[in-house]
Amino acid sequence: SSNMYYTMLQDRIELLQKVAVGQPAVAFTQNDTAGAPIALDQFKGQYLLIDFWASWCGPCRQENPNVVAMYNEYHESGFEILGVSFDESRDKWLGAIEQDGLLWPQVSDLQGWNNAAGKLYGVRSIPHTVLLDPEGKIIAKNLRGEELREKLEELFPEA
Repeated sequence: SSNMYYTMLQDRIELLQKVAVGQPAVAFTQNDTAGAPIALDQFKGQYLLIDFWASWCGPCRQENPNVVAMYNEYHESGFEILGVSFDESRDKWLGAIEQDGLLWPQVSDLQGWNNAAGKLYGVRSIPHTVLLDPEGKIIAKNLRGEELREKLEELFPEA
């Protein structure tokens, strides 16, 4: 029925409003590569890029060297990244982290597109990034490549 679609659309709009720029980040906790829980709240006080990606995602893997470069350049100044993987295979996930030299915390529930954090943030395609300020507020979305570099230069002029 058209009603069902209307309800789905309403739900989608409400979800996207919750994770719009200017909103406080929606909290979540997932396990890291060692099985230890990592909570989003742990990163308060730093600029945090939530990076939704997966080992099987070509564009994500192509972007990784750029993200590594940004991390190396700005981490000392207070820039952190939290990788959230849409992998289902633990081995492929860990293999990609090692291959691409990803140095920042990585979490996943290994549920693929059903990743709980991905659902909270309305992620429908990857790579997808969400940038938080030190108070945990969403200040930008989907920054990649040059746009990410420009934003970090603006946030860390001293670096």
